[in-house]
Amino acid sequence: MPKQECHLFRPEKSHALEQLITPGDESTFLARGLGRAYGDAALNENGGVILNERLNRFISFDEDRGVLECEGGVSLAEIIEIFLPRGWFLPVSPGTKFVTIGGALACDIHGKNHHRDGSFSAFVDQFHLLIANGETLICSRQQNEKAFWATVGGMGLTGIITRVQLRLRRVSTSSLVVHYQQLPNLDAVLEQLLEDEKHTYSVAWIDCLASGDALGRGVLMRGEHANLDDVKVLSPRQMDNPLQLASSSTLTVPIDMPEFLLNPTTVGAFNALYYAAHKTKRVLVDYEKYFYPLDSISHWNRLYGKAGFIQYQVALPAEQSAAGLKALLEAVSASKRASFLAVLKTFGAANEAPLSFPFKGHTLTFDIPFRDDLPEFVRQLDEITLQFGGRIYLAKDALLSEENFRAMYPRWEEWLKIKRELDPKNRFSSSLARRLQMELYN
Repeated sequence: MPKQECHLFRPEKSHALEQLITPGDESTFLARGLGRAYGDAALNENGGVILNERLNRFISFDEDRGVLECEGGVSLAEIIEIFLPRGWFLPVSPGTKFVTIGGALACDIHGKNHHRDGSFSAFVDQFHLLIANGETLICSRQQNEKAFWATVGGMGLTGIITRVQLRLRRVSTSSLVVHYQQLPNLDAVLEQLLEDEKHTYSVAWIDCLASGDALGRGVLMRGEHANLDDVKVLSPRQMDNPLQLASSSTLTVPIDMPEFLLNPTTVGAFNALYYAAHKTKRVLVDYEKYFYPLDSISHWNRLYGKAGFIQYQVALPAEQSAAGLKALLEAVSASKRASFLAVLKTFGAANEAPLSFPFKGHTLTFDIPFRDDLPEFVRQLDEITLQFGGRIYLAKDALLSEENFRAMYPRWEEWLKIKRELDPKNRFSSSLARRLQMELYN
């Protein structure tokens, strides 16, 4: 994560936002959620950054349809805390619940169910967008449609998402029935992923250090929301409170780990233990363990030491994903770059948003510890990604070049045309946008 100086604002009411963005001392602004982007997507160097954590009010809830209206600063964690005990859960969930609903829409987040349900925006009926002239647009698939799709995945560059109507998912318990399956290599993983349409949730942990015949070995984790009969059979004690919230963990990494501890030997041992521990089985787990395993470890990023890391996430088209994934995993394995985290998921069809990340195929995500040669290594990965028709996720990006961005997102100019209509003086900007020359204002 780069470190930059920005000018921070923390409004407490929506009308303060309107006053804030009117022409004044700040030339540009960017709304920031909870800062879970891995690169410079939520930074605006020497410009204004609007913190949204106090704009987190629930406005209404339609119990019959499960439609929640809330401010853009509401976090996914807050939605779970209030609505899961009432029998409602998020329709799409990323790897952390510490994300605002505005940030989720601006990045068009995806979860373990994209292959069946699509991304976050598929469950958004409408949202309010505060644009540069101080006007608020109500955006939906029928009203201000271009602004709707430009904002979905638009990385906060079209305006500020102030309200969102989101359709929640009805559940009868807070647990999931998860089937764990050990798979010896990437070919076996991909073969099993062909069956994803039969399952609501699916994700595979991948051992990035494995090589040879074991290249891409992994543990496939398929899940379904548990019903009352599942709980009665697999964990009868939970029947007293089947919608209970998961207990908060107190685990923490207290200091930055010494960098010498993060090496192929130690991480290889961890990966071997993780693989061995997840033998093929069917168990009942709570939503925290399945959706948010890292949220239970405070400051888990310290495992990578003071030098830190980046997270690289790539999407590859279905027809080329097997070859592309093998090429990427071979490059990572050969580099001996130790990564605790690598996950593989299936993507369904793309939506209409010009800058939304997912399209039909597969997505691989892995951490890369920082070294002096990291930019050079990432360029190598970018070239492999382009060779196989892929793209990387802007919410995770830290090092992509302008040229590669345009090659990976061919509808960028279509998005730019709408951005200019909404924001003719480029009042909404970010360090990411300037690095990638996404805006091209004269």
